Amino acid sequence: MTRLPGHPQISMEQARGFRLRVARWRIGAGAVPLLFLNGIGADIAAAAPLLSRIQGREVWTLDMPGVGGSPDSFFPYALSSMAGAVIDIADRLGHRFFDVAGFSWGGALAQQIGANHPARIRRLALLATTGSIEAPGLGWSVWNDSDMLASGLRLPTATPLGIAYQALAMAGWNGTATLPAPRERPVLILTGARDGIVPASHGARLAALIEGAELEEMPGSHLFPFTHASRVAARLTDFLDQPANTPAKGAPVAAY
Repeated sequence: MTRLPGHPQISMEQARGFRLRVARWRIGAGAVPLLFLNGIGADIAAAAPLLSRIQGREVWTLDMPGVGGSPDSFFPYALSSMAGAVIDIADRLGHRFFDVAGFSWGGALAQQIGANHPARIRRLALLATTGSIEAPGLGWSVWNDSDMLASGLRLPTATPLGIAYQALAMAGWNGTATLPAPRERPVLILTGARDGIVPASHGARLAALIEGAELEEMPGSHLFPFTHASRVAARLTDFLDQPANTPAKGAPVAAY
């Protein structure tokens, strides 16, 4: 494996029939840990330039089945079963309470974890994602993303079965009924100004459904978390470091 920025610790973890590659930066750092959930077909290496820039806390991520260093799953899975596997790994890492940032497909999984395990999540960041797979305007041509082509990023790093199972996990998914309210956790929504895959309007719709959510447009297209990693890392850090009693844009936020 290519040496990754920040030199994360890599391990293979078994959870609910899956064998998943996990990367952890700054293990044991003092602040609340951050879990990053990646987009469809994207692996640890794609996220590493972003995650290595987030300081002051442990940051961890994992390859989904059939992606990067994780072998294919023997069976299809739903977002709810993967959410359970992620919680099992968090337990093994000693993370009883953590923040979650989800990008694209990972944003849907982040919403599912928040719905199924609300007591475990402190803050939630949703990047270039949607609240429903059936929402109009969604595109899947990530390989034609303008930022990706300009940057030379190489995606996906997944097997055909890995891509198929990730897509199947989204079949019929609709998270709008279980979106978090501000009384449960603060939410940050970031969209790409030129995102043609999950247009910025999806972020606006999410923000309208989550009272008190922070909504911000970032430069770039769908892969802005990777192609504008420094700016996104700074924005995430600012959001995660907000004092518990400091409301986002005037919204009431519960103390933790």
